[in-house]
Amino acid sequence: MKYDRDKAHPQPVSLELLAPAKNLACGLAAIEHGADAVYIGAPRFGARAQAGNSIDDIAELCRFAHQYAAKVYVTLNTIVYDDELEAVGDLVCLLTRAGVDALLIQDMGIYELIRQMGQSEPVPALHASTQTDNRTADKVAWLRDLGFKRVVLARELSVDEIQSIHEAVPDVELEVFVHGALCVSYSGLCYASQYCFGRSANRGECAQFCRLKFNLEDADGNVIEQGRHLLSLKDMCQIDHLEELVAAGAVSFKIEGRLKDVAYVKNVTAAYSQRIDQLCRRHPNRYKRASHGSVGYSFKPNLQKTFNRGFTQYFLKGRKPDIFSPDTPKAIGEYVGRVKELRGASLTVAGTAVFANGDGLCFLNSRRELEGFRINKAENNRLFPYKMPAGLTPGTALYRNNDMAFERLMAGNTAQRKAEITMTLSETPTGFRLQSGMAAVEVETEKQMAQKPQAENIVRQLTKLGNTPFTCSEVRMVPEPFGFFIPSSFLSDLRRRLVEKLTGEDCASGSSLPVFSEEKTLFRPQKEYVSHPYLWNVANRLSQHFYEERGVSPLWPAFEVRRPAGRQLLMQCRHCLKFSLGYCPRHGRQPMPWREPLSLVLPDGRRFPLVFDCSQCQMNVYSCHEKP
Repeated sequence: MKYDRDKAHPQPVSLELLAPAKNLACGLAAIEHGADAVYIGAPRFGARAQAGNSIDDIAELCRFAHQYAAKVYVTLNTIVYDDELEAVGDLVCLLTRAGVDALLIQDMGIYELIRQMGQSEPVPALHASTQTDNRTADKVAWLRDLGFKRVVLARELSVDEIQSIHEAVPDVELEVFVHGALCVSYSGLCYASQYCFGRSANRGECAQFCRLKFNLEDADGNVIEQGRHLLSLKDMCQIDHLEELVAAGAVSFKIEGRLKDVAYVKNVTAAYSQRIDQLCRRHPNRYKRASHGSVGYSFKPNLQKTFNRGFTQYFLKGRKPDIFSPDTPKAIGEYVGRVKELRGASLTVAGTAVFANGDGLCFLNSRRELEGFRINKAENNRLFPYKMPAGLTPGTALYRNNDMAFERLMAGNTAQRKAEITMTLSETPTGFRLQSGMAAVEVETEKQMAQKPQAENIVRQLTKLGNTPFTCSEVRMVPEPFGFFIPSSFLSDLRRRLVEKLTGEDCASGSSLPVFSEEKTLFRPQKEYVSHPYLWNVANRLSQHFYEERGVSPLWPAFEVRRPAGRQLLMQCRHCLKFSLGYCPRHGRQPMPWREPLSLVLPDGRRFPLVFDCSQCQMNVYSCHEKP
């Protein structure tokens, strides 16, 4: 029987748009442009080491977000070492006081630390980061039983797989990625950067091994592909498939990009927020936004105008061939036309795009390499580059990866968010009370009966909300009719104090006493965990104790703590080069004419053998010490 979410959830389901925040400015912009929540890095221990933020900035972001009932999640999703555990505990205390709503973690040592703290004092809710490798219902159920409120699913899952997980574990929130850069390996299980460069992806220092150029060679040294970015994926874009994800059971829709700038955050957040609003308007009895407030935009979002490597649905509808970007790992941007004519120091473009001085254009040259140039002067569709590229020829497709007009637009004030409130003005024994929701203020004053109706002036004074985050839809007066005279200065003071209450530090946060499970059950892991036990990412004594109590054996230190001897599994990828090149035996492709094993080879000669595990529809990348 097909799962019926309407029957399972008779009340409207809250849908959350979750946006990235490199810093405070990005976080504020995300909330202003329609995000229901943001995720941001703490000063340390986030999976983007370059995106740390001060406690003061996080606290300010919390105060701003909570005005709209929006939430702030902090990433503590690296693995940590023994000598860092005390600092993690101190940081959790500071983040709790700052008002954060949840912490994203992957290290079970951090889980143990927070579990111990949560027995005696409030701590934020826990979300299981995608770094914990969440691709099965068993894993999600196990995390729920440990006390995680939400699980961030692997990016590789299809909509059917997401639905199966939700049906099996309906009582945990599921968060899915919908937009942005894709890791080619299952998150948390990529050791290539650590192996090659001593920079750990699990410590927030990924050197992007997957964006490098490789040769693809067979067992006899025949070159199948030369100098191509064979592991570099396009960027995810699910903006046209949000309703399918909602129907499958997802409730939070995550935009990747914690290293992206404010313009990216504004544009992408606005685009997805408008789509979710449309979905809620079409199905008001099924869905609602997780936060309050309506947003007015002064621009039209366009996902093609901000950083992207081309877009893919990834595995949303099953395996597709066109998910990677082998020609370049860089941003291509929007297609703007083809070169019509080259004339001296200028070129003309066949197309309808409007150009501006300073625009950045790019194209793929005859060597299938991305080449770029900047426009010095634009006269309609005749362009004068600063320097004419040598590889440009008539008929070449052009892309714009830097739109100056759009960048100038995005640098200004591009949105205004207002939360709608109602106010109630009522008489008290000693004066008057003004209330909105749970917030209320009172004034003691001698009461005077009005000689003429006061309702119009009372409404006018109380609704002068100006630059505050609020707009008032109704002012109720008790008793009715309201026969008292209240000076305008008193009304203004009541309004100001109420706004301070509504925007104050007593806004709700996620701090509570979570229920942590004392059961020591273990989920059934993927088979690679048995043959390569470092995949558990155990880097500290608390994490080791956590897994030993649950019967994990053998248990090796994390790859970052002690590199294991012999052949090492560096990546587990759903992206498969056999499939992408047309030689998949499971999908009716032609037989492969080359002898296995195939290997990826860097320009310096380092070789990385590939093992194709067709039983799991997975491509594994191994270290170069031994042939598989």
